[in-house]
Amino acid sequence: MPTSRPLHVIVVGGGILGASTALHLVGGGAKVTLLSAGTLGDGASGRSLAWINSSGIRSRDYHTLRMLGIDRYRSWQARRPGSERYLRFEGALKWADRGESLRDIFEHERSRGYDTVWVTRSEIAARLPDVRAQAVHEEGAIFNPGEGWIDLPHIIRELLAQAVAGGATVLERVGPADVERDEDGVRGVRLHGGRLVRADRVVLATGADAPAQLASLGVSVPDATVPACLVVADPLAAPVRTVLNTPRVAVRPMPDGGVALDSRWAEESVVRGGNGEFTVPEGTVTGLLAEAAKVLAGAPRLTVRRIGLGPKPIPGDGEPVVGAVEAVPGLSVLFTHSGATLGLILG
Repeated sequence: MPTSRPLHVIVVGGGILGASTALHLVGGGAKVTLLSAGTLGDGASGRSLAWINSSGIRSRDYHTLRMLGIDRYRSWQARRPGSERYLRFEGALKWADRGESLRDIFEHERSRGYDTVWVTRSEIAARLPDVRAQAVHEEGAIFNPGEGWIDLPHIIRELLAQAVAGGATVLERVGPADVERDEDGVRGVRLHGGRLVRADRVVLATGADAPAQLASLGVSVPDATVPACLVVADPLAAPVRTVLNTPRVAVRPMPDGGVALDSRWAEESVVRGGNGEFTVPEGTVTGLLAEAAKVLAGAPRLTVRRIGLGPKPIPGDGEPVVGAVEAVPGLSVLFTHSGATLGLILG
């Protein structure tokens, strides 16, 4: 008895959202082609702090989605011995600047049933030896034991290796790719050289490029994308285990013992030139290193391994834009902040 052919789905985007989507589509029986403009993970995924959390004040639906995202990572870890090399849940600590307070956030998190603990300076010193407790505001800090971090380039490679083993095709360095449509919906994707790759369905997982790509199809999505600046420091003699969100710097452990750093003030210093290139003042980089040394035990000397600059995808209202695009049959989109936390569940 004849059977219908599988749907051919093109996933545009080689970050965490595209990789996760490709693997889930393969698992659902689709023929999948993933197209990456550059190398895998070289976009927003490569300059993400990649803090897995539902910290702070946010809508109930968004909080629920993020909690599902955290749970999916825990399920992934439980099924894959060795994944603790790039995926860890050892908690996160945050505190306010002088003259400010996080008490309202603590009460909000507790009212939602989120795993949140108020800790004093002395408790920090005893509980989190990688943190310089003297750097914490006198009022204390919030410790979220269930939060963690992920090394996105590592899991992207793992997701796509599984997708390819299931029959997917992955093409890197294809350059810009534009969705082609007619009156019935999508026809496929037009590559930079003019070649049309036909498909039954297309998924846009192109990060900060998604709003412009949708606009070219007559679909408007509010966009609050900002520049990102991620500084990765070389491995430290004393490893850092805790994710830190402090008034002047955020710190996330790296698999090899280094740390990744970012901050809003650092992002605000990033300049985008007329050629589209992003640059950051040298003082911003040295400032991030200095601020990190202040909050880490032993005030270690940090040296730069690499700097990641580029756009950080953020929808206009901060809420994820996910699913079918009604105006273009056959097209779906993934455009969201917190791609690290939501990567597996949205795929």
